[in-house]
Amino acid sequence: MNISIFGLGIIGSRCADNLAKAGHSVTTWNRTPKDRDDSVADAAAAAKASEVLAFYLKDGKACRETFESIRPALTSAHTIINHSTIDLDTTKWLATECEKLGIDYLDCPFTGSKVAAHNGELVYYFGGNTEVLEKFRPVLEVTSKEIIPLGKVGDATVVKIATNLISASTVQALSEAMAIASAHGVSPETFIPAVTSNACGSPLAAMKLPTMASGDYDTHFSLDNMRKDSVFARELANEAKLNTPGIDATSEMMTKLCDQGLADLDYSALYKQFDA
Repeated sequence: MNISIFGLGIIGSRCADNLAKAGHSVTTWNRTPKDRDDSVADAAAAAKASEVLAFYLKDGKACRETFESIRPALTSAHTIINHSTIDLDTTKWLATECEKLGIDYLDCPFTGSKVAAHNGELVYYFGGNTEVLEKFRPVLEVTSKEIIPLGKVGDATVVKIATNLISASTVQALSEAMAIASAHGVSPETFIPAVTSNACGSPLAAMKLPTMASGDYDTHFSLDNMRKDSVFARELANEAKLNTPGIDATSEMMTKLCDQGLADLDYSALYKQFDA
């Protein structure tokens, strides 16, 4: 298929590479131009080049602005697949605008970071028409190891935001726990295997604790992106009149650390709140 990728960050760039390797004709666009042979400078040109338009953009604002910039180029032959983690209002807005234009829309955010994207092993949450999903499953399977249907448009967005809440809160808890252990003389070499063998151990803990202990904050998923997603979680909670003190505190800490210049580090940089 002809596929245009909008957004060439950590995930989008690697998905574009995998789709090209799989034999698809790939065109890419990024708000800050990238030095790629398949890139075009104009978003509308990217839309005109392909029938399948895949968004890997930072947030709802970027999605809305990109959609408006390509709107004049859109036809009923297009399908938009949104992989960006965005607010629920923007997800619904995109679906409504696509419906007005007779365009299929897939609410399809992902879980997985840099390594998973490189290996074509993302997991996609899907909300929308399952017939449309099946039509584009061969495209989605190039960049993923699993596709999980969740219901109507918007449901996948809600689940992605809710699961990122868990990840952010877990890394905050890991940071607090290792800081307490370290302050009382327990080394990471002792603490980390103890967590691994505990019921609280998890793939996330196994991934983040060693890098936190060594001060390696190479970005797999940025602190600023996780902060942004925590804001979405708090908005959903407020809309439902739910009190969520855990993610409120973690979100505020991530905002503080971003303001200190750590926004582009991996979100495991939450541990840096305990730097002397």
